[in-house]
Amino acid sequence: MIPYHGGECIAYHEDIGRVSMETVLRSAEATVIIGPKRPTVVIGERINPTGKKRLAEALVSGDLSVLKKEAIAQVEAGADVLDINVGTEGVNEVALLPQAVRAVMETVDVPLAIDTSDSEALAEALTVYRELAPEGKPLVNSVNGEEARLAALLPLVKEHGAAVIGLCMGDEGVPPTSEQRVEIARKIVERAEALGIPRMDVVIDCLAMAVAADDRAGQVTLETIHMVREELGVNMTMGASNTSFGLPERQTIDRAFLAMAILAGVNCPIGDVTKVRPAVLAADLLVGRDAYATRYIEDYRRRAQGR
Repeated sequence: MIPYHGGECIAYHEDIGRVSMETVLRSAEATVIIGPKRPTVVIGERINPTGKKRLAEALVSGDLSVLKKEAIAQVEAGADVLDINVGTEGVNEVALLPQAVRAVMETVDVPLAIDTSDSEALAEALTVYRELAPEGKPLVNSVNGEEARLAALLPLVKEHGAAVIGLCMGDEGVPPTSEQRVEIARKIVERAEALGIPRMDVVIDCLAMAVAADDRAGQVTLETIHMVREELGVNMTMGASNTSFGLPERQTIDRAFLAMAILAGVNCPIGDVTKVRPAVLAADLLVGRDAYATRYIEDYRRRAQGR
């Protein structure tokens, strides 16, 4: 099994005169802490059949070997958490998602983000997670502001002691303004707290949208991140490659926007670790989260040696 060695769990710290929340995720033996003052956590996105023909075909046939290889590759590249999504045509998520969770947990030792909108599949997957890591704590990806989604998934998050990602979208889709997205984020946090899910266990995704379709999309997302940080204080994630969709040299755009988002408050982006981690480490260095450039230099040496 490929291990991940996380840090010591510290629940709270003072941040600019107020209490700031830290989201703690655990696998069988590893602990990962997401917090405003801590190094940025990278959630690996590669275990997702969307746009990956080989993985999709393997999942439909029940072959989990490709999935295991992706898990190992991402952890070796520096993933702190792995997102697990098996949703594709021809797959029974209720049957396959718990099998995928088991396969990954028996292959690598990092916390998982269980990615599904199917409440039955989520319940089965969370049961397997608890079986293999009795003291573990996964991340559920995700709920949004839709009433049906909140009612179906938040009770499972509470029952299994998980943390949850909340998307800033509702019944009408993704709102065009920062204020509307913050309103949805506030609603998700309030519903979670009403069920006994602490605010620190809600991670908000302010939703990066394609700037090729709307040249203000990046600005709106950055404004939303800043507003959520100021009002709600929660930790935030973001799809690291969504903004550049439809444009050439996407990695240039992605890296620039990711650095801006980290400065604004995103501290656990989701992306292809091999592509985004160097940019994340550079951003952390520039905002004072990497003393003496230790993590940046260690990662450079690892990549230079082909590891």
